[in-house]
Amino acid sequence: MTDTTLDPTNPFAWASTLPYGLPDFRAIREEHLLPAMLAGMAEHRAEVERIATDPADPTVENTLEALERAGRLLHVSATVFFNQSSSDSTPGLEAAEEQVAPLLAQHHDAIYLDRRLYARVRALQEQVDADELTLDPDTAWLLHRTATAFVRSGIELDDAAQERLRTLNGEITSLETAFGRILLAGTNAAAVLVTDEAELDGLPDDARAAAAQAARGRGHDAGWLLELQLPTQQAPLAMLRDRGLRERLHRASVGRGATGDEHDTRTTLLALARLRAERARLLGYAHHAAYVAQDATAKTAEAVEAMLARLAPAAVANARAEAADLQAALERDVPGATLEPWDWAYYAEQVRKERRALDDALLRPYLELERVLHDGVFRAAGALYGLRFTERTDLVGYHPDVRVFEVLEADGTGLGLFLGDFWTRESKRGGAWMNNLVDQSTLLGEQPVVVNNLNIPKPPAGQPTLLTSDEVVTLFHEFGHALHGLFSAVRWPSQSGTAVPRDFVEYPSQVNEMWIFDPEILRRYAVHHVTGEPMPQEWVDTLLASQQDGEGFATTEYLAAALLDQAWYRLAPDEVPTDVEDVVPFEEAALERAGVAFAPVPPRYRTTYFNHVFGGGYSAGYYAYIWSEVLDADTVEWFRENGGLSRANGDRFRAALLSRGGSCDPLDAFRDLRGRDPQIEPLLARRGLLDAVPPAAGV
Repeated sequence: MTDTTLDPTNPFAWASTLPYGLPDFRAIREEHLLPAMLAGMAEHRAEVERIATDPADPTVENTLEALERAGRLLHVSATVFFNQSSSDSTPGLEAAEEQVAPLLAQHHDAIYLDRRLYARVRALQEQVDADELTLDPDTAWLLHRTATAFVRSGIELDDAAQERLRTLNGEITSLETAFGRILLAGTNAAAVLVTDEAELDGLPDDARAAAAQAARGRGHDAGWLLELQLPTQQAPLAMLRDRGLRERLHRASVGRGATGDEHDTRTTLLALARLRAERARLLGYAHHAAYVAQDATAKTAEAVEAMLARLAPAAVANARAEAADLQAALERDVPGATLEPWDWAYYAEQVRKERRALDDALLRPYLELERVLHDGVFRAAGALYGLRFTERTDLVGYHPDVRVFEVLEADGTGLGLFLGDFWTRESKRGGAWMNNLVDQSTLLGEQPVVVNNLNIPKPPAGQPTLLTSDEVVTLFHEFGHALHGLFSAVRWPSQSGTAVPRDFVEYPSQVNEMWIFDPEILRRYAVHHVTGEPMPQEWVDTLLASQQDGEGFATTEYLAAALLDQAWYRLAPDEVPTDVEDVVPFEEAALERAGVAFAPVPPRYRTTYFNHVFGGGYSAGYYAYIWSEVLDADTVEWFRENGGLSRANGDRFRAALLSRGGSCDPLDAFRDLRGRDPQIEPLLARRGLLDAVPPAAGV
């Protein structure tokens, strides 16, 4: 992988010689990234030009395979760049991203609006349709998906429409980058500084120490800084007894992006909604939501809307019932007070403590990161798939906090690398996610290198990282994505691992959450970090019995965000508001219309900090989590029907689904595992909705 236009001292000028092709982060510096991507685009264009002008008749080898092999310098450098910009951004990276984002959009258009290339792909498809060419199933699927990508990219538009499309794509890409940058800065700026330690009553000592360290890290000589996580709900709200501080923290969270200053995201998000609507119309769709759904397993925006609408009334009814209990608990402390959003998490914990004699403050000393990772997440993967994990301290990641583990098969064969980046920092965007640094493919002889990012507050040096129960769920969830990448066993790079539709990609990660409460796994990781005592069995029993506690809240806050996403992206271009002051009223009206406007339970993400759909890749696709959960809940039933945690079940799940990546229709992979189409009833039972949701023909 060399390129004569790239300085040979640039680490990207040569293929990595490190194990599994891990990028050489010891050598890579910020100034190497942009030149490598620019050279990579030039190299890729030259490779594509050779394919487009090949005088030989199109074949799989000179067209499909050639396209799959092309662009390696760009792919490797861009993968490292965007991983870095999301996990450890700097002003230099932000400036480089703003420069390169529209160039990458132009580069994509130059390929997928090239009629010469499309003619070659169509010629192959016509041979298949005429039974003149027989392909392996994965290659036939690659051909189908490649042709679809050209059509969805606008190849069949006339020249004038294509020119407008190019402009739209460049502007959209620039605005997505801007939204993420503005939101990260605004989230950092909105952190709540506490100067009176009495206000921190209820916050555990380790969390206080982390808050003090965060304050010093931001230049405060004293005090405690409560940094914000991406969702509306902030973890300290469940612990803080001071109602005034809870309100400050909540208002700081929900106020992000509507600040009227340099951290205001409203102008950006309105422009994004309008441009995406125009692009969808140009491509022949009623709106952006229809464009997104058509290429997912949902197929239509109407199917998405029907499912969300079916669940919403029962979820809100459950949330209202939960609110009544919390209101009663609040009034015992503050007579005459009305339950507010900043009260919910705290009084949910109080009610749980009363009913279950258990809360997160009691649990956290038994949920230490190292123990949960090794004796929970890794142990479950060993029991299911025979995997072993060895920390490679000789290999370094892109930040000092990043840890590198080699993943070995049961027979000792190397499978890939897993990088864990668990702690929050000012330079990391909010939320949790998985990235690929190297995509598995037999065509290129590459094995997977995957990254998990979380945002757990970092304790002072030498102190343990104690987790909330939600953070344990996130750790298992993101590792489910990692397994999807690690187990990929495909030929074509573009089909590797998590290269599946958005409303399918969350499915394997959600399945992996089931092992959190598996008795064999739980008893291994739920151990007191000081005494070594296992979590008391009565607490374990209580945890198992309380899995549906709070489902009304959880389902309602999620559905509110998913419905809000759909509301913005079901608009025609001229229906998108033009005044930033209309953003909040639009949001309120959309929630009211959908039947999920319940003040104590705000959306998991409000419009102005909804990075999934304005800064990330989930626009009109946030519904994917619950759509995937239908498959997940049904698969959990399959595991239970077949004996649960076993190598036989793990190997079957790996072979039928995890290993296949995007090499087939994803629902065919599910049917291969389950023997039938997915059923929604296990999901309804899990979320306490089975008797409240009317039956329907399907999802």
